[in-house]
Amino acid sequence: MSSRYPFTAVVGMDDLRLALLLNAVSPAVGGVLVRGEKGTAKSTAVRALAELLPAVAVVAGCRFSCDPGSPDPGCPDGPHEAVGADTRPARMVELPVGASEDRLVGSLDIEKALSEGVKAFEPGLLAAAHRGILYVDEVNLLSDHLIDHLLDAAAMGSSYVEREGVSVRHAARFLLVGTMNPEEGELRPQLLDRFGLTVEVAASRDPQQRVEVVRRRLAFEDDPAAFADRWAGDEAALRARIVTARALLPQVTLGDAVLLQIAATCAAFEVDGMRADIVMARTATALAAWAGRTEVTSEDVRQAALLALPHRRRRSPFDAPGLDEDKLDETLEEFKGQDQEPDEDPEPDGPGDGGPGGGVPPQSDGPAAENSPAPEETSSPAPAPESAPAPAPQGAGSGERAAVAASEPFRTKVLSVPGLGEGAAGRRSRARTEHGRTTGSVRPRGALTKLHLAATVQAAAPHQKARGRTGPGLVVRRDDLRQATREGREGNLVLFAVDASGSMAARQRMSAVKGAVLSLLLDAYQRRDKVGLITFRGRDAEVALPPTSSVDAAAARLDKLPTGGRTPLSAGLLKAHDVLRIERLRDPSRRPLLVVVTDGRATGGGADPVALAARAARLHAAEGTASVVVDCETGPVRLGLARELARELGGTAVTLDELRADSIAGLVRDVQGNRKTTARRAA
Repeated sequence: MSSRYPFTAVVGMDDLRLALLLNAVSPAVGGVLVRGEKGTAKSTAVRALAELLPAVAVVAGCRFSCDPGSPDPGCPDGPHEAVGADTRPARMVELPVGASEDRLVGSLDIEKALSEGVKAFEPGLLAAAHRGILYVDEVNLLSDHLIDHLLDAAAMGSSYVEREGVSVRHAARFLLVGTMNPEEGELRPQLLDRFGLTVEVAASRDPQQRVEVVRRRLAFEDDPAAFADRWAGDEAALRARIVTARALLPQVTLGDAVLLQIAATCAAFEVDGMRADIVMARTATALAAWAGRTEVTSEDVRQAALLALPHRRRRSPFDAPGLDEDKLDETLEEFKGQDQEPDEDPEPDGPGDGGPGGGVPPQSDGPAAENSPAPEETSSPAPAPESAPAPAPQGAGSGERAAVAASEPFRTKVLSVPGLGEGAAGRRSRARTEHGRTTGSVRPRGALTKLHLAATVQAAAPHQKARGRTGPGLVVRRDDLRQATREGREGNLVLFAVDASGSMAARQRMSAVKGAVLSLLLDAYQRRDKVGLITFRGRDAEVALPPTSSVDAAAARLDKLPTGGRTPLSAGLLKAHDVLRIERLRDPSRRPLLVVVTDGRATGGGADPVALAARAARLHAAEGTASVVVDCETGPVRLGLARELARELGGTAVTLDELRADSIAGLVRDVQGNRKTTARRAA
């Protein structure tokens, strides 16, 4: 008896369960990305799906799960001729966040390939997931190159392993499911597009439904076997319905009128590319098969749009995913085919078929099924109005002002940490990485992963006569192998310390400052950095956002930032020092970049605030923290305090205008033009 929580016992989350079941019916839909807050049973639902998938027949002894009816002609364990067949349950393979590339795609024994000409291949997780489920928890925390391998295999249905001209290919068709908490960072838009469907999940605000969740979970933990027995009948019925829908799927027709609705919907919502159209068509077809029909209806198209389009409309990490349902209904009505009946009501087929587009998955007895909250009931409480400022600190000087909106973001100058790091792969500072340009070679300490072929040949060449070489092949031994060292880019921890005091409170000025920080946040998102946000005003500094990969969370904190009061610059720098000290213990390989956004004034924090700020700045300089001061001072008379602060930090200072990439490019052009003019005059 399985110890997994039954799928039919999951309370609520109708969209999630429907999306998973549609992929079980038609894996060609392209998988599911589940976005939601922590503790919403995302992983529980995904793991429970594996028990519902029909068993698969595989070639006996094949490590790549070839189908006996149509074995892969290029299978590394092939050719498969006149071999026996085994039947086993469909697998669910989990990809850990810290997995290596070799663990994902498999590894090739380079030593045997060079010395014996043998392709000794050890399959990875992609091979194990073939014809099953590949589940990636916290998919947004995976390294970029692993996500690229993963999604390429999901799109092509095969995996390629290349090592210095020696290649292995094997089939890798699986149902890809990823879960993520948006608070921990977003996926890039082009990677979001590779997931067929996306579902947003949140904990119910209905007390009765929450009670039922707790009741069922406690019953499962007390006696998993008895709990599974209670739901065995519902599980069997749902498993049979998946088999029936799979058999019906090839018979479902997608009429021209429905295809026009799909195309018009994607065009109306300005979705890039054609993948959305294809995914919607496949999803609508699966919905019809799930409902036991052989024709796709407008309601199927509507449900498919709600699952397939919201994540494809995001243009930046600060855009909230979503779909205007009124606009969707208007588009579908405008392009509704004349051959379809306006009030077509599909026949229910089996238990749980309770709504348009094939309905929702079955939910057996329990208060949750009868008391499902309406959408407005499950939403989070409305945030407090931004215009209501907190009480101003006593003795803070000028009064607090409400938050102002940020100006339009722009492309910024590249700010980087000097030197060569070894942090997580990213796109900001130079680092030793697994991927990048080859800079040299070393003896491998463990398993060889990146062969430096020229260095290996050079090491083996002097010993060929002593090793008795007689043929054209090179005699290579373990001691000859050389690991390539590569240089690429790393992601950094970009910690913002933003001055929100009264001297920054002018509406136009603070709007420009927020626009600059927002631009730097967007740059940090694109370069795969972690970000943190510290603000200082009045008498103290606070950590508005601890270091995280979620730049949209930082943007939200910035948007609500009020201004006013004195300028405790030393408190802001000391708070930044504490945050960086803790982060160095948590992640010593990730190098920090401190970005101080201020006019350089210090009017709070002690009897001599300027001296205290200078002393705090020297703490950062003593630890070698890379820093940049964004000088926000404006007006015809400037004191140059921000540039003095940059000198104390051992960093650089840039003005808001100099922060713009186009301004820097123009400055470079001007300097080059002046040099050419001077050279001509000298000649």
